[in-house]
Amino acid sequence: MIKPEEFIRRRQNLMQSAGEHTLIVLPSAGEKLRNGDSHFAFRQDSDFHYLTGFNEPDAVLVMLPGREQGEQLLFCRERNPDRERWDGPRLGLDGAREQLGMDDAFPIQDLDEILPGLMEGCHRIYHLVGKDAAFDQRLIGWRNRLRSEHKGAKGPGEIVSLEHLLHEQRLIKSRDEIRCMKKAARISAAAMTRAMQACRPGMNEAEIHAELLHEYHRNACPPAYLPIVAGGANALVLHYIENDQPLPEDGLLLIDAGCEYRSYAADISRTFPVNGRFSPAQRQVYDIVLAAQTQAIEQVRIGHPFEAYHNAAVKVLTQGLIDLGLLKGSLDENLENESYRRFYMHKTGHWLGLDVHDVGDYRIDDQSRVLEKNMVVTVEPGLYIGAEDDIPEPLRNIGIRIEDDIRVSRDEPENLTAAVPSRAEDIEQVMRG
Repeated sequence: MIKPEEFIRRRQNLMQSAGEHTLIVLPSAGEKLRNGDSHFAFRQDSDFHYLTGFNEPDAVLVMLPGREQGEQLLFCRERNPDRERWDGPRLGLDGAREQLGMDDAFPIQDLDEILPGLMEGCHRIYHLVGKDAAFDQRLIGWRNRLRSEHKGAKGPGEIVSLEHLLHEQRLIKSRDEIRCMKKAARISAAAMTRAMQACRPGMNEAEIHAELLHEYHRNACPPAYLPIVAGGANALVLHYIENDQPLPEDGLLLIDAGCEYRSYAADISRTFPVNGRFSPAQRQVYDIVLAAQTQAIEQVRIGHPFEAYHNAAVKVLTQGLIDLGLLKGSLDENLENESYRRFYMHKTGHWLGLDVHDVGDYRIDDQSRVLEKNMVVTVEPGLYIGAEDDIPEPLRNIGIRIEDDIRVSRDEPENLTAAVPSRAEDIEQVMRG
């Protein structure tokens, strides 16, 4: 659980970065219709959650660094017993002040009336430009109204994207954020292990999908993203989400799945044999991918460039493809002409946090950024071998990915998802059990 004091500190840090005579405006997520009058489950906007911890729609956070009457304001829904009987309790204005630590709170329906006046004296507006086109237009309209109704009041001269300031702040995780991510990782690891134990020939991808969801939901955690449960050749489709086909008796099952706890995500991939035992060819490919992941994780250290662990994985995978006879020529030649991309076409990882593909720049001044303590990344090498005529029969339709969540620590890289077995012999033992 992240305490209100941490959210207050986050807002204070952001205001310090923005400087005085600025206005920071950030809307919450809205409810979305699924069909008819039925809504999708509400999920708060990650940036809004990061700054408030507030899990209701129809709210706008406004911050004015240096404002004497109060710097941190929240526009939100008022308490309404009639609506709360239908939709559940609301925090309300008093709750925003007392529980969220806001300096003041106002009804959301008063936003149009109040916000233009708050812009007066501000030189710059910080806002996530382009994220919500309708809100962008409202913001421009408020500034125009200030100028038309208050002669001589120019209002903010520029609207600047908040993205860089806010997303750089989100990139380094706090102690409590790491705790949330570790809990998401533990539950996700238990779900993945459960799927291994449940898997048998004759099952359908949908049944394995259900095993994952059971473990998530019994821990009151939603999926962090649509799980990938891909049997056999379906694993060659990187974003396969149909999850409704029979499992191949002598094939592999690739699962890419994770839950989120307090909105913080885990992201795990494992590949294992449906019948509980790797064939010699499957084992050969699997061990190449595992060796690539092991070498990549070794590079997730303070001071190393982000791209170092991708480069380490690519070298191992490329040499493995040469050893399998799928690539010809030397290692250096294949690395230079990127011939490995036929079988490995994605990067080896990404930032992880409130979003599965979390925010933050990967390059600074056209250089791969340097890893810092308490950044969290995924490490997920893979090989995807199709069924073309030049592929030896035993290697056809083998898709393997192994993914773990790694924290950059002061010492050794910390594997948050190590509870899921990844060595082939350990997977086989779990499946036998």
